[in-house]
Amino acid sequence: MQVTRLRRSAGKQPLSGRRRRVRLVTIGVSALALVVTGTGIGVAQTHMFGTDQVGQTTDNGLVASSDQYLAPYGDRLVVNQGKIMSSSVSPDGTHLAASITDGGMALSIVDLRTWKVQQLVGNNAAANLRIPGNDVGQEGPTYSPDGKSLWLGQSDGYRKFTVDSDGSLANPTFVTVPADGSKRALVGEAVFSADGATVYSAVNGQNRVVAINAATGTIQQSWTVGNAPRDLALVGGKLYVSNEGGRPAQPGEPTINSYGTPVLADQTTASTLSGTVSVIDTADAAAAVKSIDVGLHPTSLYAKKGALFVTNTASNDVSVIDTTKDQVVQTIATQPWPEASVGYEPDAVTLTDDGHLLVTLGRANAVAVYKYVNPLEPVSYVGLLPTDYFPAEITTVGNQVVVSNTRGIDARRSTTTKHGTHDTTSSLTHFTLPGDDVIKGETGKVFTQNGWHGNSLAKGTGTAQPVPVPVKLGDPSTIKYVFLLVKENRTYDQQFGDMPEGNGDPSLTQYGENVTPNQHALARQFGLYDNTYDVGTNSAEGHNWLMQADNPEYTESSAGEYTRSYDTENDALGHQRSGFLWTGAQAAGKTVRDFGEFQSSLRKPAGATWQNLYCDTKNMVATGADTQYPMQVGSAIPSLNAVSAPGYPQFDTNVPDIYRSEIWKRDFQKNGPANLNMFWLSSDHTGGAPGGAAQVADNDLATGQIVDTISHSPYWKESAIFVVEDDTQAGSDHVDGHRGPVQIISPWANHGVVDSHYYTQITMIRTIEQILGMQPMNQKDTAASPMRQAFTQSADFTPFTALPNRTSLTAGIKTLPPCGADVPAAANPAAAPVPSAAVPADKQQVADQWDAWKSQQHLTGPSAKADSTNPSQLNHLNWYETHGWEKPYPGEDKIFAPNDVPGALIPGADNDG
Repeated sequence: MQVTRLRRSAGKQPLSGRRRRVRLVTIGVSALALVVTGTGIGVAQTHMFGTDQVGQTTDNGLVASSDQYLAPYGDRLVVNQGKIMSSSVSPDGTHLAASITDGGMALSIVDLRTWKVQQLVGNNAAANLRIPGNDVGQEGPTYSPDGKSLWLGQSDGYRKFTVDSDGSLANPTFVTVPADGSKRALVGEAVFSADGATVYSAVNGQNRVVAINAATGTIQQSWTVGNAPRDLALVGGKLYVSNEGGRPAQPGEPTINSYGTPVLADQTTASTLSGTVSVIDTADAAAAVKSIDVGLHPTSLYAKKGALFVTNTASNDVSVIDTTKDQVVQTIATQPWPEASVGYEPDAVTLTDDGHLLVTLGRANAVAVYKYVNPLEPVSYVGLLPTDYFPAEITTVGNQVVVSNTRGIDARRSTTTKHGTHDTTSSLTHFTLPGDDVIKGETGKVFTQNGWHGNSLAKGTGTAQPVPVPVKLGDPSTIKYVFLLVKENRTYDQQFGDMPEGNGDPSLTQYGENVTPNQHALARQFGLYDNTYDVGTNSAEGHNWLMQADNPEYTESSAGEYTRSYDTENDALGHQRSGFLWTGAQAAGKTVRDFGEFQSSLRKPAGATWQNLYCDTKNMVATGADTQYPMQVGSAIPSLNAVSAPGYPQFDTNVPDIYRSEIWKRDFQKNGPANLNMFWLSSDHTGGAPGGAAQVADNDLATGQIVDTISHSPYWKESAIFVVEDDTQAGSDHVDGHRGPVQIISPWANHGVVDSHYYTQITMIRTIEQILGMQPMNQKDTAASPMRQAFTQSADFTPFTALPNRTSLTAGIKTLPPCGADVPAAANPAAAPVPSAAVPADKQQVADQWDAWKSQQHLTGPSAKADSTNPSQLNHLNWYETHGWEKPYPGEDKIFAPNDVPGALIPGADNDG
């Protein structure tokens, strides 16, 4: 590896399409000599990214934020209005209807003859056809057999359209499916009877299927099926239903909740234990519904030539059901890389007329190709074809294969110098299926784009010389205690854009050194990472990426609605069968302690306001007394409850992070650290009683205090602290919206350098696994290269001393705490000034509107939800506050009221994250 010690100017970017030289840049005066360890076995996976940046086009393809390159086979059409959740082709093969989300739209109609977007439907001003809501379900839309109508699944029913002769939609009406008590009708797939008179609907939230009169919208019949019915296929008079949550549980069986239903689930991994397909005889109303056992998380159904193909997303295989016998006669493995059996996530299938079975592998960005003869003859594997980001649907139109890719080319919709994670795209690709030799050649590209190379899981003997990040799994590390501090929602430029040593844009900085002095000091002492990416778009995804090294397909496909669940901590359907970070640590014989991360319930005593908790923290520090407001926290996951520290609050922006720090400190002083210690420090999300800058300053101070305590303890010499955002939300960054302010703090970290290697949350998790000797959880972290470049064998045991906050922790609060306002330390005059909480007189009216908007959000209290508010609006409020209500949001020319914010129709977690 080539290493240079050159100082870069702020904001400088490499030329598009070219690779940057691998570089570590010295900052400060205490840099140590770089020692690269671990070359050879286990570094040949995602190490190939070097210093590539997201958005660059390289020889391997477009760099994505997910440890992957994108270079699909065939022709690409980028859809710039959001993510495709599902799609279907019109009966005449001329148009494709795609349900989309995250851009204020609900539907995109594509003319397949011209390969152009013809119409947009949604509640965004740019829509060609306006409808009241832009929420969409996991499956659909569905054309009628004659192609004259289209039904789109939404919360509580279907949006029904007429289809004009040119393929565009008109005359939207709504067909309501009523709630069943508290369970709303979260509809899945809809299919028509052959004559088009009846629509069969999978009512996901109510565990039933209904028959709807297509003309009147009345429900004619209802059948109880398995848990979370999702997709339907009609074969003759038999209706097949994929039940993602499997069969109903029997008394005494182990379960975990999912939308009010006890679902069979493992009590350690919290993952489902059953997947079924229900069989309904539509001609005999009295006939009992049959059930066929299949793999885990059956999602898509596809019927052709006497076979029903079922994609079992969580068990990574496809069940083949003989529809004459209603029996599984073959199971097709979809695990192309021998190193890992989990995490490919097959989610759609089609069969060509010449006998090729095509299966989309969502998390591998690929189509797996098999030769198929009949249900009883085993398929033969041909190879893989690369796709764009997360292929979700596949079909044939004539001799063309058409693939719908949920995330397209990643969040690259913006054409300005700023990017956000909600600049989401999707894409369609189409191609003529090539010969087998070409497919085999493309297979190698898929392996390269995913980093499926090298002996990633080489096992050590345990006798090697200890190094920070062992080369082989199970060999000793100089690090015994890992601390993972998970924060909320900041981009690199928002926090570190003012650091001239790194690749930052100071014009996008909101929380610079006078708001986050500790994290700036930590970056200068322990290293600045300016090319690291958070994979997810929101908290529902971000915490999954950190705890599971994946955002499982269930959560990915739920993003158009998020009504069944948002954060999946308490939903069995959101968990992979290989478990979590903490269960992996336990399986490796390591101890675990959790402080709020992945928790799902919080009970606060009366009087536990932000103001009182702030004063309570000061009292605990001054007197040594216990908290006056003991809290009760919990998780639906038994294995997490068993390792959770009592009284440490989960997400609630009306709990100061310095309170969390003090609760943790007492546990640390009493019990010492576990091998794996997980934290949720959430104040930098903002939205609580103080202003945004005050909450970020609170988060910074708590981070500094935790590092101070650890680094002055006897455990410091064997410790590593990883600080990461769960996601970067809709904040701006000039490189990419996914780029976050990551920190690695340890005696064994490379001190005083700027590290511009491409890293992600996935590579960070793999680093933790390698240090603690943990088996990776799926193909994503198995392929990820540990961050060995971030460590050295020449330890520097100098501790870190926390800096006092320079921004008042009570700034912007409407009611001061009983112990008085916070008086901060003096600001650094060389840094950007401390944000003022004062509002200019001419902006008071719009500021009042924002106060009213903020009071209606759900970011505080026992029912607080991370990201439950609109991300674009919250980021605008944060920007206005930190710029004194005088400066418009980047790329805009005025200060907007809440309802006028561009992108305000991007829904929050309460409806459509």
